[in-house]
Amino acid sequence: MSIESTISQLGIQIPPVPEALAAYIPSKRSGNLIFTSGQLPLVAGKLQKTGKLGKEVSLEEGKMEAKQCVLNALASILLHIDSLEKISSIVKLGVYVASSPNFTEQHLVANGASEVIASIFGEKGKHARFAIGVSSLPLDASVELEMIVEVN
Repeated sequence: MSIESTISQLGIQIPPVPEALAAYIPSKRSGNLIFTSGQLPLVAGKLQKTGKLGKEVSLEEGKMEAKQCVLNALASILLHIDSLEKISSIVKLGVYVASSPNFTEQHLVANGASEVIASIFGEKGKHARFAIGVSSLPLDASVELEMIVEVN
């Protein structure tokens, strides 16, 4: 099954590329790798949720925010390729989670991103990953994600 039909079956839509919020570009290609800038969980240019995990944002909400970050990252990757079918491997995810000091489940928040990647890409979606807690993120976002993919 194609990536496009899998996305359609999952009821997922790749959004338009979020505009950069500062002096950077959304993604950059170097050889057969595409690196995304940090992607926030923006929907139509706005955050749906703000705050920290373990305080204003629940674990389930954080997982949904991480999923939105992935969709925004895929949109930025499409600036360099004409189809997600060109992705041969999801190489690595970096997930930053704005957390209260006692929150220690950043890895579970990041699963929101990893699980949607596995659903879309199957074996090609197996990736290395880090998930770390940070004191704050731009615009008071709860999650930020960067992605590296290999393309053919």
